[in-house]
Amino acid sequence: MENLLYIAAIVAAIAFLILCISLSMTLFSVKKTLQTVSVTMDGLTIQLEGVTTETTELLKKTNSLAEDIQKKSEKLNSVVDSIKDVGDSMGGLSTTVHRVTSSITAEAERNSEKVAQAIQWGNVAFEIYDKLKERKTVSKGWTVYRPVSGQKRLPQPSKH
Repeated sequence: MENLLYIAAIVAAIAFLILCISLSMTLFSVKKTLQTVSVTMDGLTIQLEGVTTETTELLKKTNSLAEDIQKKSEKLNSVVDSIKDVGDSMGGLSTTVHRVTSSITAEAERNSEKVAQAIQWGNVAFEIYDKLKERKTVSKGWTVYRPVSGQKRLPQPSKH
């Protein structure tokens, strides 16, 4: 039985040795994994610093762009207000022109008979002027007949 006790102690020692070997292998594997994770984390830290720097620059540019847009928007608002004022002025001018046109039309309708008479008297005056001018240019005496080209001639008198 003493032998059995030694055998049991040897089996326990071997089992403990196997347990220690497998535990050390597992710990070495975990060590390699943690080293890889540490290297990856260092790379991520460097990349994150770069992203942070770029993000800061992007925010500065965005703020600058927002300020520029705000300034241009304020300038554009003044231009739009000026255009609105011009539009209002044009509307007032159009109303005034419409009133003047209506007034002129109404006055012309009231005086249309007088205008027609004035035109007739003007035409008569031009006709009288033309007749007087024609009389001054007409020669006294015989005029020779000159046929117009393309005009038909009268038949010749027959000799009987």
